[in-house]
Amino acid sequence: MADIFDINRRTLLGGIAVGAFAAGTLSMAFTASAQELPTADRDVDMEEVLKPGTLPELSYGEPNAPVKIVEYMSMTCPHCAHFHEATFGEIKTKYIDTGKVYFVVREFPFDPAATAAFMLARCAPEGQQQAFIEMFLKQQRAWAAPADGNVRNAMLQNAKLAGFTQESFEACLTNQKLAADVGAVRDRGANDFGVQSTPTFLINGKAYSGDMSVANMSALIDSLL
Repeated sequence: MADIFDINRRTLLGGIAVGAFAAGTLSMAFTASAQELPTADRDVDMEEVLKPGTLPELSYGEPNAPVKIVEYMSMTCPHCAHFHEATFGEIKTKYIDTGKVYFVVREFPFDPAATAAFMLARCAPEGQQQAFIEMFLKQQRAWAAPADGNVRNAMLQNAKLAGFTQESFEACLTNQKLAADVGAVRDRGANDFGVQSTPTFLINGKAYSGDMSVANMSALIDSLL
């Protein structure tokens, strides 16, 4: 059975580049103009945003927290990786772990490699899915742009560090329903909430595009508490 990587390699690598460029262009524009308190792009219906989708939520914290953040991200987006490396950990400690923020990560893949990485995260054991995402974001350059160009093999080697075998890796990536479900999460974000780039944060009824520093996100959360 064909898996998510059953496409031309040039198309795959081109998709990664396009996705990264699309994410990076808006993110850099946001960073250049960011003030202490970020400016929202538009309003969103947060009640609709928080309704269940095709897949269980990849969430952190207490659902009844006063501030609710939904991040649409791509596993091959360098600015998403930077946010999770430089900002998310401190936000988790300051706000999520203290019951002030409920944080949800949702799939918005730009290319087959990102889709495959999200599928693998969904195939990880219950309770380890978020850790898998964090690990793959931290190792993003190693598997999304390996020196030999073999993205699939690089992804396999990194997945093995999380407990996958060759067999479980293959089984996950040939799960066509899972691939469709990941795509449905992305399509819902685009069609219902206007998501066009990553990372995009939907926060208490407002949408914000681009990477955020600890200072910027903290200021925004504090203004909502």
